[in-house]
Amino acid sequence: MNFSPGYSLIKERMMSIKAPPNLGNAAFSKALRAFEAVVGSQWVLSSDEDRATYIDPYALGDGLNHEASAAVAPASAEEVRALVRLANEHRVPLWPTARGKNLGYGWAAPAMPGSVVLDLGRMNRILDVDVKYGHCLLEPGVGFYDLYNYLRQNNIPLWMSTPGNAWGSVMGNALERGLGYTPYGDHAAKICGMEVVTPTGDLLRTGMGAMAGSKTWQAYQHGFGPSWDQAFVQSNFGVVTKMGLWLMPEPEMTLRAKVELPQADDIEWAIRELHQLRVNNVVDHNFVFGNYLHDAAVLSQRSEWYDGKGALTDAIAEKMMKHYDIGWWRFNLGVYGHEGIVRAKEQLIRKALEPHLGKAIEFEVWRRGDPLDKAAARAPSATSLQIVNWWGGRGGHMGFSPVMPPDGALARKTFRAMKARFEEHGLDYYTSFTMGHRHINNVNILLYDRDDADMVARANRLFHVLIADAKAAGFGEYRTHLDFMDPVAKSFDFNGGALARFNETVKNAIDPNGIIAPGKNGIWPTAYKAHGQGEEA
Repeated sequence: MNFSPGYSLIKERMMSIKAPPNLGNAAFSKALRAFEAVVGSQWVLSSDEDRATYIDPYALGDGLNHEASAAVAPASAEEVRALVRLANEHRVPLWPTARGKNLGYGWAAPAMPGSVVLDLGRMNRILDVDVKYGHCLLEPGVGFYDLYNYLRQNNIPLWMSTPGNAWGSVMGNALERGLGYTPYGDHAAKICGMEVVTPTGDLLRTGMGAMAGSKTWQAYQHGFGPSWDQAFVQSNFGVVTKMGLWLMPEPEMTLRAKVELPQADDIEWAIRELHQLRVNNVVDHNFVFGNYLHDAAVLSQRSEWYDGKGALTDAIAEKMMKHYDIGWWRFNLGVYGHEGIVRAKEQLIRKALEPHLGKAIEFEVWRRGDPLDKAAARAPSATSLQIVNWWGGRGGHMGFSPVMPPDGALARKTFRAMKARFEEHGLDYYTSFTMGHRHINNVNILLYDRDDADMVARANRLFHVLIADAKAAGFGEYRTHLDFMDPVAKSFDFNGGALARFNETVKNAIDPNGIIAPGKNGIWPTAYKAHGQGEEA
Protein backbone atom coordinates (compact mmCIF):
# COMPACT_ATOMS: atom_id res chain seq x y z
CA MET A 1 0.00 0.00 0.00
CA ASN A 2 0.98 3.66 0.07
CA PHE A 3 3.19 5.28 2.67
CA SER A 4 2.72 8.92 3.50
CA PRO A 5 5.88 10.87 4.51
CA GLY A 6 5.74 12.50 7.91
CA TYR A 7 3.74 9.75 9.67
CA SER A 8 5.48 10.35 12.98
CA LEU A 9 4.56 14.04 12.80
CA ILE A 10 0.83 13.45 12.34
CA LYS A 11 0.19 10.30 14.39
CA GLU A 12 -0.67 12.18 17.55
CA ARG A 13 -3.08 14.47 15.70
CA MET A 14 -5.07 11.82 13.86
CA MET A 15 -8.76 11.69 14.61
CA SER A 16 -9.77 9.80 17.71
CA ILE A 17 -13.13 8.73 16.25
CA LYS A 18 -12.34 6.27 13.50
CA ALA A 19 -15.87 5.76 12.15
CA PRO A 20 -17.28 7.42 9.03
CA PRO A 21 -19.81 10.24 9.44
CA ASN A 22 -23.27 9.22 10.63
CA LEU A 23 -21.96 5.88 11.92
CA GLY A 24 -20.95 4.85 15.42
CA ASN A 25 -17.74 3.00 16.25
CA ALA A 26 -19.55 -0.25 17.10
CA ALA A 27 -21.46 -0.26 13.83
CA PHE A 28 -18.27 0.58 11.93
CA SER A 29 -16.37 -2.28 13.55
CA LYS A 30 -19.16 -4.61 12.46
CA ALA A 31 -18.83 -3.32 8.89
CA LEU A 32 -15.07 -3.91 8.88
CA ARG A 33 -15.60 -7.50 10.02
CA ALA A 34 -18.01 -7.95 7.12
CA PHE A 35 -15.37 -6.55 4.74
CA GLU A 36 -12.83 -9.03 6.15
CA ALA A 37 -15.10 -11.91 5.16
CA VAL A 38 -14.76 -10.75 1.53
CA VAL A 39 -11.07 -9.86 1.20
CA GLY A 40 -9.41 -11.41 4.26
CA SER A 41 -8.38 -9.64 7.44
CA GLN A 42 -4.96 -8.70 6.04
CA TRP A 43 -6.61 -6.51 3.39
CA VAL A 44 -8.78 -4.49 5.74
CA LEU A 45 -6.40 -1.75 6.86
CA SER A 46 -7.59 0.09 9.94
CA SER A 47 -4.61 0.70 12.22
CA ASP A 48 -3.37 4.26 12.76
CA GLU A 49 -0.32 3.51 10.64
CA ASP A 50 -2.47 2.03 7.88
CA ARG A 51 -4.71 5.07 7.83
CA ALA A 52 -1.74 7.45 7.84
CA THR A 53 -0.50 5.98 4.58
CA TYR A 54 -3.54 7.43 2.80
CA ILE A 55 -3.08 10.99 4.05
CA ASP A 56 -2.00 13.46 1.36
CA PRO A 57 1.77 13.97 1.87
CA TYR A 58 1.69 17.32 0.04
CA ALA A 59 -1.43 18.81 1.61
CA LEU A 60 -1.80 22.41 2.72
CA GLY A 61 -1.35 21.71 6.42
CA ASP A 62 -1.45 18.26 8.00
CA GLY A 63 -4.02 16.78 5.59
CA LEU A 64 -6.19 15.48 8.42
CA ASN A 65 -9.23 17.27 7.02
CA HIS A 66 -9.30 14.41 4.49
CA GLU A 67 -8.38 11.53 6.79
CA ALA A 68 -9.71 8.05 5.99
CA SER A 69 -11.28 5.87 8.66
CA ALA A 70 -9.81 2.70 7.10
CA ALA A 71 -8.96 1.13 3.76
CA VAL A 72 -9.96 -2.10 2.08
CA ALA A 73 -8.11 -3.68 -0.84
CA PRO A 74 -10.05 -6.06 -3.12
CA ALA A 75 -8.41 -8.29 -5.70
CA SER A 76 -11.23 -8.65 -8.24
CA ALA A 77 -14.37 -7.04 -9.61
CA GLU A 78 -16.45 -9.62 -7.77
CA GLU A 79 -14.85 -8.58 -4.48
CA VAL A 80 -15.55 -4.94 -5.34
CA ARG A 81 -19.20 -5.83 -5.95
CA ALA A 82 -19.44 -7.60 -2.61
CA LEU A 83 -17.79 -4.70 -0.78
CA VAL A 84 -20.10 -2.14 -2.39
CA ARG A 85 -23.15 -4.18 -1.39
CA LEU A 86 -21.88 -4.40 2.18
CA ALA A 87 -21.11 -0.69 2.17
CA ASN A 88 -24.76 -0.05 1.31
CA GLU A 89 -25.93 -2.42 4.00
CA HIS A 90 -23.75 -0.81 6.68
CA ARG A 91 -23.90 2.77 5.31
CA VAL A 92 -20.12 3.04 4.86
CA PRO A 93 -18.92 5.60 2.25
CA LEU A 94 -16.13 4.33 -0.02
CA TRP A 95 -13.44 6.35 -1.80
CA PRO A 96 -12.08 4.40 -4.80
CA THR A 97 -8.44 4.94 -5.74
CA ALA A 98 -6.41 3.09 -8.36
CA ARG A 99 -2.81 3.35 -7.14
CA GLY A 100 -3.20 6.35 -4.85
CA LYS A 101 -0.70 8.54 -6.70
CA ASN A 102 -2.92 11.49 -7.58
CA LEU A 103 -0.03 13.76 -6.70
CA GLY A 104 -0.81 17.41 -6.13
CA TYR A 105 -4.54 16.69 -6.17
CA GLY A 106 -4.99 14.77 -2.92
CA TRP A 107 -2.97 11.52 -3.12
CA ALA A 108 -5.29 8.67 -2.07
CA ALA A 109 -7.20 10.67 0.54
CA PRO A 110 -11.00 10.98 0.41
CA ALA A 111 -12.87 14.23 -0.11
CA MET A 112 -15.04 13.50 2.93
CA PRO A 113 -13.06 12.63 6.08
CA GLY A 114 -14.02 9.31 7.57
CA SER A 115 -14.63 7.59 4.22
CA VAL A 116 -13.08 4.16 3.70
CA VAL A 117 -10.51 4.08 0.91
CA LEU A 118 -11.32 1.39 -1.65
CA ASP A 119 -7.74 0.65 -2.71
CA LEU A 120 -7.76 -1.06 -6.13
CA GLY A 121 -3.97 -1.43 -6.35
CA ARG A 122 -4.09 -5.22 -6.09
CA MET A 123 -6.15 -5.38 -9.28
CA ASN A 124 -3.12 -4.96 -11.52
CA ARG A 125 -3.53 -7.25 -14.51
CA ILE A 126 -2.90 -6.34 -18.13
CA LEU A 127 -5.76 -8.37 -19.49
CA ASP A 128 -5.21 -7.93 -23.22
CA VAL A 129 -3.05 -6.06 -25.72
CA ASP A 130 -4.28 -6.33 -29.30
CA VAL A 131 -1.31 -5.65 -31.58
CA LYS A 132 -3.32 -5.72 -34.81
CA TYR A 133 -5.99 -3.25 -33.70
CA GLY A 134 -3.92 -1.16 -31.30
CA HIS A 135 -5.75 -1.31 -27.99
CA CYS A 136 -5.42 -2.78 -24.52
CA LEU A 137 -7.62 -3.79 -21.58
CA LEU A 138 -6.35 -2.96 -18.10
CA GLU A 139 -7.24 -3.16 -14.43
CA PRO A 140 -6.90 -0.09 -12.21
CA GLY A 141 -3.67 -1.12 -10.49
CA VAL A 142 -1.67 -1.22 -13.75
CA GLY A 143 0.89 1.60 -13.61
CA PHE A 144 2.62 3.42 -16.43
CA TYR A 145 5.86 1.55 -15.74
CA ASP A 146 3.97 -1.77 -15.82
CA LEU A 147 2.42 -1.16 -19.23
CA TYR A 148 5.59 0.37 -20.69
CA ASN A 149 7.71 -2.61 -19.59
CA TYR A 150 5.11 -5.09 -20.85
CA LEU A 151 5.10 -3.53 -24.33
CA ARG A 152 8.90 -3.36 -24.52
CA GLN A 153 9.61 -6.82 -23.07
CA ASN A 154 7.16 -8.42 -25.49
CA ASN A 155 8.41 -6.41 -28.50
CA ILE A 156 4.93 -5.04 -29.12
CA PRO A 157 5.06 -2.22 -31.70
CA LEU A 158 2.58 -0.02 -29.83
CA TRP A 159 3.38 3.15 -27.90
CA MET A 160 1.69 4.46 -24.79
CA SER A 161 1.46 8.06 -23.67
CA THR A 162 2.82 9.06 -20.25
CA PRO A 163 2.19 12.13 -18.07
CA GLY A 164 4.97 14.33 -16.71
CA ASN A 165 5.12 12.30 -13.50
CA ALA A 166 4.32 8.68 -14.32
CA TRP A 167 4.24 7.08 -10.89
CA GLY A 168 0.52 6.35 -10.96
CA SER A 169 -2.19 4.31 -12.65
CA VAL A 170 -2.83 4.33 -16.39
CA MET A 171 -6.56 4.02 -15.76
CA GLY A 172 -6.59 6.48 -12.87
CA ASN A 173 -4.84 9.12 -14.93
CA ALA A 174 -7.32 8.74 -17.79
CA LEU A 175 -10.24 8.96 -15.36
CA GLU A 176 -8.85 12.27 -14.07
CA ARG A 177 -8.36 13.61 -17.63
CA GLY A 178 -4.59 13.47 -17.26
CA LEU A 179 -2.38 14.36 -20.21
CA GLY A 180 0.61 12.97 -22.03
CA TYR A 181 2.66 14.34 -24.89
CA THR A 182 2.22 12.13 -27.95
CA PRO A 183 -0.66 12.22 -30.46
CA TYR A 184 -2.50 9.92 -28.00
CA GLY A 185 -1.85 12.24 -25.08
CA ASP A 186 -5.48 13.18 -24.36
CA HIS A 187 -5.88 10.08 -22.23
CA ALA A 188 -9.60 10.41 -21.44
CA ALA A 189 -10.31 10.71 -25.18
CA LYS A 190 -8.62 7.33 -25.81
CA ILE A 191 -10.84 5.40 -23.40
CA CYS A 192 -12.82 2.73 -25.23
CA GLY A 193 -15.04 0.51 -23.11
CA MET A 194 -15.30 0.17 -19.33
CA GLU A 195 -16.42 -2.39 -16.82
CA VAL A 196 -18.06 -0.64 -13.87
CA VAL A 197 -19.41 -1.68 -10.50
CA THR A 198 -22.45 0.51 -9.91
CA PRO A 199 -23.16 2.12 -6.53
CA THR A 200 -25.60 -0.67 -5.71
CA GLY A 201 -23.16 -3.46 -6.56
CA ASP A 202 -24.36 -4.31 -10.06
CA LEU A 203 -21.81 -4.89 -12.85
CA LEU A 204 -22.11 -3.28 -16.28
CA ARG A 205 -20.00 -2.85 -19.37
CA THR A 206 -20.24 0.29 -21.45
CA GLY A 207 -20.42 0.75 -25.20
CA MET A 208 -20.22 -2.38 -27.33
CA GLY A 209 -19.25 -4.34 -24.22
CA ALA A 210 -22.89 -4.25 -23.14
CA MET A 211 -23.38 -7.14 -25.58
CA ALA A 212 -22.27 -10.47 -24.11
CA GLY A 213 -19.45 -11.87 -26.21
CA SER A 214 -18.83 -8.55 -27.98
CA LYS A 215 -15.89 -8.53 -30.38
CA THR A 216 -15.69 -4.74 -30.66
CA TRP A 217 -15.61 -3.53 -27.04
CA GLN A 218 -12.26 -1.75 -27.47
CA ALA A 219 -12.79 -0.90 -31.14
CA TYR A 220 -15.76 1.50 -31.03
CA GLN A 221 -16.11 4.18 -28.37
CA HIS A 222 -19.88 4.32 -28.32
CA GLY A 223 -22.48 1.60 -28.55
CA PHE A 224 -26.25 1.51 -28.84
CA GLY A 225 -28.05 4.30 -27.03
CA PRO A 226 -26.35 6.74 -24.62
CA SER A 227 -22.56 6.57 -24.27
CA TRP A 228 -21.63 6.37 -20.58
CA ASP A 229 -17.84 6.07 -20.57
CA GLN A 230 -17.23 9.77 -20.06
CA ALA A 231 -19.89 9.90 -17.32
CA PHE A 232 -17.53 7.85 -15.15
CA VAL A 233 -14.63 10.28 -15.75
CA GLN A 234 -14.07 12.67 -12.80
CA SER A 235 -17.34 11.50 -11.26
CA ASN A 236 -18.59 9.41 -8.36
CA PHE A 237 -21.13 7.39 -10.34
CA GLY A 238 -19.37 4.00 -10.12
CA VAL A 239 -16.15 2.05 -9.58
CA VAL A 240 -14.29 1.30 -12.81
CA THR A 241 -12.74 -2.18 -12.63
CA LYS A 242 -11.59 -2.55 -16.26
CA MET A 243 -10.82 -0.05 -18.98
CA GLY A 244 -10.06 -0.29 -22.66
CA LEU A 245 -7.53 2.20 -23.99
CA TRP A 246 -6.27 2.91 -27.47
CA LEU A 247 -2.50 2.71 -28.00
CA MET A 248 -0.48 4.41 -30.73
CA PRO A 249 1.00 2.24 -33.52
CA GLU A 250 4.76 2.65 -33.64
CA PRO A 251 5.52 5.23 -36.35
CA GLU A 252 8.05 4.83 -39.11
CA MET A 253 9.89 7.94 -38.04
CA THR A 254 9.82 10.79 -35.52
CA LEU A 255 11.50 14.14 -35.13
CA ARG A 256 11.85 15.89 -31.79
CA ALA A 257 13.20 19.26 -30.76
CA LYS A 258 13.54 21.41 -27.65
CA VAL A 259 12.76 25.03 -28.36
CA GLU A 260 13.88 27.77 -25.95
CA LEU A 261 12.14 31.15 -25.89
CA PRO A 262 14.52 33.69 -24.31
CA GLN A 263 12.00 36.39 -23.37
CA ALA A 264 8.90 36.08 -21.20
CA ASP A 265 6.70 37.85 -23.74
CA ASP A 266 7.74 35.41 -26.48
CA ILE A 267 4.82 33.30 -25.29
CA GLU A 268 2.49 35.55 -27.32
CA TRP A 269 3.89 34.92 -30.78
CA ALA A 270 4.70 31.28 -30.00
CA ILE A 271 1.15 30.36 -29.03
CA ARG A 272 -0.23 32.35 -31.96
CA GLU A 273 1.90 30.45 -34.46
CA LEU A 274 1.66 27.07 -32.79
CA HIS A 275 -2.11 27.27 -32.51
CA GLN A 276 -2.30 27.34 -36.31
CA LEU A 277 0.06 24.36 -36.54
CA ARG A 278 -1.89 22.50 -33.86
CA VAL A 279 -5.42 23.12 -35.12
CA ASN A 280 -4.37 22.05 -38.64
CA ASN A 281 -2.71 18.86 -37.29
CA VAL A 282 0.77 19.82 -38.43
CA VAL A 283 1.64 19.36 -34.75
CA ASP A 284 -0.63 16.56 -33.55
CA HIS A 285 0.24 16.26 -29.86
CA ASN A 286 -0.18 18.22 -26.63
CA PHE A 287 2.92 20.09 -25.56
CA VAL A 288 3.94 22.26 -22.64
CA PHE A 289 5.35 25.76 -22.46
CA GLY A 290 7.15 25.53 -19.13
CA ASN A 291 8.91 28.47 -17.52
CA TYR A 292 12.50 28.38 -16.30
CA LEU A 293 11.52 27.04 -12.87
CA HIS A 294 10.59 23.69 -14.44
CA ASP A 295 14.31 23.03 -14.81
CA ALA A 296 15.62 24.90 -11.77
CA ALA A 297 13.23 23.29 -9.28
CA VAL A 298 14.22 19.79 -10.41
CA LEU A 299 17.97 20.43 -10.57
CA SER A 300 18.44 22.60 -7.49
CA GLN A 301 16.91 23.97 -4.30
CA ARG A 302 15.79 27.53 -3.72
CA SER A 303 18.43 28.13 -1.04
CA GLU A 304 21.13 27.76 -3.70
CA TRP A 305 19.79 30.90 -5.36
CA TYR A 306 18.02 32.96 -2.72
CA ASP A 307 17.22 32.64 0.97
CA GLY A 308 15.38 35.91 1.51
CA LYS A 309 11.70 36.60 1.97
CA GLY A 310 9.27 37.10 -0.87
CA ALA A 311 9.13 35.58 -4.33
CA LEU A 312 12.16 35.16 -6.58
CA THR A 313 13.14 38.36 -8.35
CA ASP A 314 13.56 38.69 -12.10
CA ALA A 315 17.30 39.18 -11.57
CA ILE A 316 17.57 35.77 -9.87
CA ALA A 317 15.52 34.23 -12.66
CA GLU A 318 18.07 35.60 -15.15
CA LYS A 319 20.88 33.95 -13.17
CA MET A 320 19.09 30.60 -13.33
CA MET A 321 18.51 30.86 -17.05
CA LYS A 322 22.12 31.76 -17.68
CA HIS A 323 23.41 28.97 -15.43
CA TYR A 324 21.29 26.26 -17.09
CA ASP A 325 21.43 27.81 -20.57
CA ILE A 326 17.66 27.85 -20.86
CA GLY A 327 15.03 30.36 -21.96
CA TRP A 328 12.21 31.96 -20.01
CA TRP A 329 10.03 29.31 -21.67
CA ARG A 330 10.74 25.92 -23.19
CA PHE A 331 8.58 23.57 -25.20
CA ASN A 332 9.21 20.20 -26.82
CA LEU A 333 7.87 19.39 -30.28
CA GLY A 334 7.48 15.99 -31.89
CA VAL A 335 6.50 14.93 -35.40
CA TYR A 336 5.32 11.36 -36.08
CA GLY A 337 4.51 9.20 -39.10
CA HIS A 338 5.81 8.14 -42.50
CA GLU A 339 8.97 9.92 -43.55
CA GLY A 340 7.38 11.92 -46.36
CA ILE A 341 4.69 13.24 -44.03
CA VAL A 342 7.19 13.96 -41.26
CA ARG A 343 9.49 15.90 -43.56
CA ALA A 344 6.59 17.92 -44.98
CA LYS A 345 5.44 18.85 -41.48
CA GLU A 346 9.00 19.73 -40.52
CA GLN A 347 9.12 22.35 -43.25
CA LEU A 348 5.82 23.89 -42.15
CA ILE A 349 7.06 24.10 -38.55
CA ARG A 350 10.33 25.70 -39.63
CA LYS A 351 8.49 28.23 -41.79
CA ALA A 352 6.23 29.24 -38.89
CA LEU A 353 8.76 29.41 -36.06
CA GLU A 354 12.29 30.03 -37.33
CA PRO A 355 11.73 33.66 -38.45
CA HIS A 356 10.77 34.48 -34.85
CA LEU A 357 13.60 32.45 -33.34
CA GLY A 358 16.25 33.88 -35.65
CA LYS A 359 17.89 30.48 -36.03
CA ALA A 360 17.24 26.95 -37.28
CA ILE A 361 15.43 24.45 -35.09
CA GLU A 362 17.58 21.40 -34.32
CA PHE A 363 15.52 18.25 -34.78
CA GLU A 364 16.68 14.83 -33.60
CA VAL A 365 15.74 12.02 -35.99
CA TRP A 366 14.49 8.60 -34.89
CA ARG A 367 13.65 5.77 -37.25
CA ARG A 368 12.03 2.47 -36.43
CA GLY A 369 14.71 0.17 -35.06
CA ASP A 370 16.73 2.94 -33.41
CA PRO A 371 16.97 3.05 -29.60
CA LEU A 372 13.71 4.38 -28.21
CA ASP A 373 15.42 6.99 -26.04
CA LYS A 374 15.96 8.99 -29.24
CA ALA A 375 12.30 8.90 -30.26
CA ALA A 376 9.69 11.61 -29.71
CA ALA A 377 8.13 9.47 -26.99
CA ARG A 378 8.56 9.74 -23.26
CA ALA A 379 9.41 6.73 -21.11
CA PRO A 380 7.76 6.74 -17.66
CA SER A 381 9.65 8.89 -15.18
CA ALA A 382 9.14 10.38 -11.73
CA THR A 383 12.00 12.88 -12.01
CA SER A 384 9.67 15.88 -12.10
CA LEU A 385 8.50 15.06 -8.57
CA GLN A 386 11.84 16.48 -7.40
CA ILE A 387 10.16 19.90 -7.45
CA VAL A 388 8.71 19.24 -3.98
CA ASN A 389 12.23 19.70 -2.55
CA TRP A 390 12.43 23.27 -3.85
CA TRP A 391 11.84 24.90 -0.46
CA GLY A 392 13.32 22.11 1.65
CA GLY A 393 11.52 20.70 4.68
CA ARG A 394 8.42 18.65 3.98
CA GLY A 395 7.76 19.97 0.52
CA GLY A 396 4.33 20.20 -1.02
CA HIS A 397 2.86 21.09 -4.39
CA MET A 398 -0.60 21.77 -5.75
CA GLY A 399 -1.82 22.72 -9.22
CA PHE A 400 -4.21 25.46 -10.27
CA SER A 401 -5.13 24.77 -13.89
CA PRO A 402 -7.73 26.91 -15.69
CA VAL A 403 -8.68 26.11 -19.30
CA MET A 404 -8.37 28.96 -21.79
CA PRO A 405 -8.63 29.61 -25.54
CA PRO A 406 -5.29 29.17 -27.39
CA ASP A 407 -4.74 32.91 -27.83
CA GLY A 408 -1.21 34.28 -27.59
CA ALA A 409 -2.12 37.76 -26.35
CA LEU A 410 -4.42 36.25 -23.73
CA ALA A 411 -1.67 33.87 -22.57
CA ARG A 412 0.77 36.77 -22.15
CA LYS A 413 -1.82 38.82 -20.22
CA THR A 414 -2.72 35.83 -18.04
CA PHE A 415 0.80 34.85 -17.10
CA ARG A 416 1.63 38.45 -16.15
CA ALA A 417 -1.45 38.58 -13.90
CA MET A 418 -0.70 35.15 -12.41
CA LYS A 419 2.92 36.07 -11.77
CA ALA A 420 1.81 39.20 -9.91
CA ARG A 421 -0.59 37.17 -7.77
CA PHE A 422 2.16 34.69 -6.83
CA GLU A 423 4.45 37.56 -5.91
CA GLU A 424 1.74 39.22 -3.81
CA HIS A 425 1.60 36.04 -1.74
CA GLY A 426 5.37 35.57 -1.57
CA LEU A 427 5.46 32.36 -3.63
CA ASP A 428 7.71 31.56 -6.59
CA TYR A 429 5.99 31.50 -9.97
CA TYR A 430 6.09 27.99 -11.43
CA THR A 431 3.85 27.81 -14.48
CA SER A 432 3.20 26.20 -17.82
CA PHE A 433 0.75 26.38 -20.69
CA THR A 434 -0.24 22.96 -22.02
CA MET A 435 -1.45 23.39 -25.58
CA GLY A 436 -4.26 21.12 -26.75
CA HIS A 437 -6.11 20.98 -30.02
CA ARG A 438 -8.33 24.01 -29.37
CA HIS A 439 -7.46 25.05 -25.83
CA ILE A 440 -4.61 25.73 -23.45
CA ASN A 441 -4.37 24.61 -19.83
CA ASN A 442 -2.52 27.14 -17.71
CA VAL A 443 -1.06 24.80 -15.08
CA ASN A 444 0.31 26.85 -12.19
CA ILE A 445 2.10 24.87 -9.47
CA LEU A 446 2.12 26.23 -5.93
CA LEU A 447 5.31 25.02 -4.24
CA TYR A 448 5.54 25.36 -0.45
CA ASP A 449 7.14 24.04 2.72
CA ARG A 450 4.48 22.25 4.75
CA ASP A 451 6.42 22.96 7.94
CA ASP A 452 6.05 26.72 7.40
CA ALA A 453 2.55 27.52 8.66
CA ASP A 454 2.64 31.07 7.30
CA MET A 455 3.63 29.87 3.82
CA VAL A 456 0.89 27.24 3.86
CA ALA A 457 -1.66 29.90 4.81
CA ARG A 458 -0.45 32.17 2.01
CA ALA A 459 -0.69 29.32 -0.51
CA ASN A 460 -4.23 28.60 0.61
CA ARG A 461 -5.24 32.25 0.24
CA LEU A 462 -3.56 32.42 -3.16
CA PHE A 463 -5.52 29.43 -4.43
CA HIS A 464 -8.85 31.02 -3.51
CA VAL A 465 -7.79 34.27 -5.17
CA LEU A 466 -6.85 32.39 -8.34
CA ILE A 467 -10.24 30.66 -8.44
CA ALA A 468 -11.96 34.06 -8.18
CA ASP A 469 -9.69 35.67 -10.78
CA ALA A 470 -10.24 32.84 -13.26
CA LYS A 471 -14.00 32.92 -12.72
CA ALA A 472 -14.08 36.68 -13.31
CA ALA A 473 -12.18 36.15 -16.58
CA GLY A 474 -14.53 33.34 -17.67
CA PHE A 475 -12.19 30.40 -17.12
CA GLY A 476 -12.58 27.30 -14.97
CA GLU A 477 -10.26 24.55 -13.76
CA TYR A 478 -10.18 21.19 -15.48
CA ARG A 479 -9.05 19.36 -12.33
CA THR A 480 -8.36 20.38 -8.75
CA HIS A 481 -7.22 19.34 -5.29
CA LEU A 482 -9.59 17.87 -2.71
CA ASP A 483 -9.45 21.08 -0.67
CA PHE A 484 -10.92 23.10 -3.52
CA MET A 485 -13.41 20.77 -5.20
CA ASP A 486 -16.42 22.53 -3.71
CA PRO A 487 -15.47 26.14 -4.55
CA VAL A 488 -14.31 25.14 -8.05
CA ALA A 489 -17.56 23.23 -8.65
CA LYS A 490 -19.52 26.29 -7.49
CA SER A 491 -17.70 28.45 -10.04
CA PHE A 492 -19.53 26.48 -12.77
CA ASP A 493 -22.68 28.45 -12.03
CA PHE A 494 -24.60 28.88 -15.29
CA ASN A 495 -28.34 29.10 -14.64
CA GLY A 496 -27.87 29.01 -10.91
CA GLY A 497 -25.72 25.88 -10.95
CA ALA A 498 -27.88 23.76 -13.27
CA LEU A 499 -25.02 21.32 -13.91
CA ALA A 500 -24.53 20.73 -10.17
CA ARG A 501 -28.26 20.10 -9.75
CA PHE A 502 -28.19 17.61 -12.61
CA ASN A 503 -25.13 15.82 -11.20
CA GLU A 504 -26.72 15.56 -7.77
CA THR A 505 -30.00 14.31 -9.28
CA VAL A 506 -28.11 11.53 -11.08
CA LYS A 507 -26.05 10.79 -7.97
CA ASN A 508 -29.07 10.43 -5.71
CA ALA A 509 -30.90 8.30 -8.26
CA ILE A 510 -28.14 5.73 -8.85
CA ASP A 511 -26.51 5.91 -5.38
CA PRO A 512 -29.36 6.46 -2.92
CA ASN A 513 -27.15 5.80 0.10
CA GLY A 514 -24.35 8.07 -1.14
CA ILE A 515 -21.81 5.23 -0.92
CA ILE A 516 -19.35 6.02 -3.75
CA ALA A 517 -16.93 8.93 -3.20
CA PRO A 518 -19.21 11.54 -1.61
CA GLY A 519 -17.91 15.02 -2.43
CA LYS A 520 -15.90 13.99 -5.47
CA ASN A 521 -15.58 17.11 -7.65
CA GLY A 522 -18.23 18.82 -5.54
CA ILE A 523 -20.93 16.20 -6.16
CA TRP A 524 -22.57 15.58 -2.77
CA PRO A 525 -25.32 13.00 -2.30
CA THR A 526 -28.20 14.03 -0.06
CA ALA A 527 -26.99 11.63 2.64
CA TYR A 528 -23.75 13.60 3.12
CA LYS A 529 -24.43 17.04 1.67
CA ALA A 530 -24.00 18.67 5.09
CA HIS A 531 -20.35 17.60 4.99
CA GLY A 532 -19.49 19.79 1.97
CA GLN A 533 -16.72 22.29 2.53
CA GLY A 534 -18.58 25.30 1.15
CA GLU A 535 -16.67 28.34 -0.06
CA GLU A 536 -13.63 28.09 2.21
CA ALA A 537 -11.32 25.13 2.75
